[in-house]
Amino acid sequence: MRRLFFKVSAFIFFGILGISFYAPKLLFLYFIFFPLFFIGVQNALQKKKAVLRNFPLFGIFRYLLEMIRPEIQQYFIESETDGLPIPREVRSVVYQRAKKQTDTLPFGTQRNTYEVGYEWISHSLAAKKVDPLSLRIQIGGPHCTKPYLASIFNISAMSYGALSRNAVLALSGGAKLGGFYHNTGEGGVSPHHLAGGGDLVWQIGTGYFGCRNPDGSFSAEIFQHQAVHPNIKMIEIKLSQGAKPSHGGILPAAKITPEIIKIRNVEAGRDVISPPTHGAFSTPKGLINFVQKLRELSGGKPVGFKLCLGQPVEFMAICKAMVETGILPDFITVDGGEGGTGAAPLEFSNNVGAPLEEGLTYIHDVLTGFDLRRYIRIIASGKIMTGFNIFSRMALGADICNSARGMMLALGCIQARRCNTNHCPTGVATSNEELMYGLDPADKKVRIYNFHKNTVHAFAELVGASGLTDTSQMSRSLVHRRVSADLVKSYSGLFPEVAPGCFLNGIVSEKYTFDFRKSSSDTFTIVHSQNRTAA
Repeated sequence: MRRLFFKVSAFIFFGILGISFYAPKLLFLYFIFFPLFFIGVQNALQKKKAVLRNFPLFGIFRYLLEMIRPEIQQYFIESETDGLPIPREVRSVVYQRAKKQTDTLPFGTQRNTYEVGYEWISHSLAAKKVDPLSLRIQIGGPHCTKPYLASIFNISAMSYGALSRNAVLALSGGAKLGGFYHNTGEGGVSPHHLAGGGDLVWQIGTGYFGCRNPDGSFSAEIFQHQAVHPNIKMIEIKLSQGAKPSHGGILPAAKITPEIIKIRNVEAGRDVISPPTHGAFSTPKGLINFVQKLRELSGGKPVGFKLCLGQPVEFMAICKAMVETGILPDFITVDGGEGGTGAAPLEFSNNVGAPLEEGLTYIHDVLTGFDLRRYIRIIASGKIMTGFNIFSRMALGADICNSARGMMLALGCIQARRCNTNHCPTGVATSNEELMYGLDPADKKVRIYNFHKNTVHAFAELVGASGLTDTSQMSRSLVHRRVSADLVKSYSGLFPEVAPGCFLNGIVSEKYTFDFRKSSSDTFTIVHSQNRTAA
């Protein structure tokens, strides 16, 4: 093909030259020919891409088509319900609610109600009217002196740096308009989080950004100075996240600006990768004591931790540490393995960490077994975007739900999946000033407010349709799933609950026996003694 390219090029060159003697006006064709010729020569001589080396011009189309493949897939091929990671049907309802447009469906559902995995809610003939504004949950256990009254739907953790300045301003501004919180992500509290004016949950990750010493270790003094800010309502210790559990956050070097370097106290010119584990503690008791330390340093604000469930024995060990020390977190955020808004290795994103349903039910049930659930709020995070998503997660045991990608879509994200490249076309996940220009915080904060308000309203209607008046009345029996062509089970059948305090009384079902016996409050690793008890 290379020889053919040069033969055809020579033929075209002399052909144009010959024709121009009779028609000089056609000399402009050289302005088309020479750029293509030089591109072809360059491709034929390079050695890195075999397709271009063998097909100097036509090979270009392969890379052009590959570049726009996601757009072709999204706009011309996928149906309303099969797009991934977020189907078009869901993206559309987020856009519609954010823009206050019609969000109803014509002509019935497009889902196959007899397909395995289809889910629905048990409605009641005695439906109730539920005020969306009443759906708020107080967070703050026995050791908390400044409890926080939270919305049941909030903005999940996304760092400044991963998101643009304008995106953070819009999120925080929308949170202020709607009276819900905005989790900062592990990148620290930026001036833009504070400028938006919304309630904040300050997430402390393994990199301790915003509260770290020059060597990267935790600084109690710097933390205390920041934690008392009135906009910061809660503190969240990030143990792991759904996108990349036990890996640490990733901020590509291309997205790092001088401002981010100052906020995070990191070096320029290289990817910022957080350590996979914390340096401030290394045992379950160490974690619980760190919770108490942050609560004291923050002046009594609610403190909790976030994790994607990995080895269940480790969470059992944390609960034993709570029982033994008497120190409790005010909340636990459960992230599902399906979560994630930014950069993550494929293996971690696809194959590490328990999905939200398994993680949420396990954590809820183990807390119940130790009689701790009544003191600790559970926040669910992972692909939550609709009223039904909130309902199903609360039926499984959550008190509150967080959304990251739903909020990104409300900002204008088009699921281009370029979050990790700094080339986000909508200005949501980039530090490029030219791309960021397209996202107007004043306009988008209203969309965030609208999306939150209309989603909570949809959830309130589902609660009322179930014959309930309050989220505390929800149970696993309300949601059903088709598990085969002729078998349907409720969540209570799929995820049987445990009796409150049963672990303390020595009643441990087979599902939890191994974790109970092999866990210790002194270590995250599996212990070999068979005589360990809860106390």
